[in-house]
Amino acid sequence: MSITQDLPEIQIVRHARAKRLRLRVFANSIRLTVPLLCSSRQIDLFLKQSESWLVETWQKQQIITQEQPQNLPEEICLFDSSVAIQIDYVEQKEAFIYFAEKHTVRINQTQAELNLKAFILFYAKHKLPQYLKQLSLECALPFAKCNIRHAKTRWGSCNQQHDIMLNAALVLYPQHIVRYVCIHELAHTRYFNHSLAFWSELEKYDGAFKAHRKFLKTSALPYWWHNVAKKPDLSR
Repeated sequence: MSITQDLPEIQIVRHARAKRLRLRVFANSIRLTVPLLCSSRQIDLFLKQSESWLVETWQKQQIITQEQPQNLPEEICLFDSSVAIQIDYVEQKEAFIYFAEKHTVRINQTQAELNLKAFILFYAKHKLPQYLKQLSLECALPFAKCNIRHAKTRWGSCNQQHDIMLNAALVLYPQHIVRYVCIHELAHTRYFNHSLAFWSELEKYDGAFKAHRKFLKTSALPYWWHNVAKKPDLSR
């Protein structure tokens, strides 16, 4: 549904674990997550009350997106390396070929955006679990398993079994930002909520967590990450 001509169609998702209505504004879409039993009247009222905020936030997001370069990068800096990875776009069968020692990756130039994203997912699945394990030992906050996903709304999550999920896109950010998200989820293994005790636990290991949290809320991922974040539905 849409509440104003200045906004795109709002995607409404009903979720069994949702306890309240929650809006998310992305570079090219807006999502509203609602509890399963939420009525259409409640949804309409919530959107009407949120209209000013939605318009302002959407416009800010568009400005950020427009200011980003729209060309594919020739190099990319990832969270755990002080050396940028050089990117070559070539004709080849493989989606990508990574030469770790040479800090180079060859990307299949056919569907280059999709293949570049595939490389980022590959890199994240190899690097993020290792980094999380390292921090877990340093902080004495053990976890069970680590899953890396292309999450659309969360940077990370921790369930009651202490399984932690991390967003693959984190590797595109500086290491202190990745560290904040990892510590945040590890702290949930001790406090499964956002109580004062949780924030105190987090602050023990990240005294600048408020600044890091704000950075994630105000920064934008590269355009090519969003462009291939959702495949078109060909069944319609």
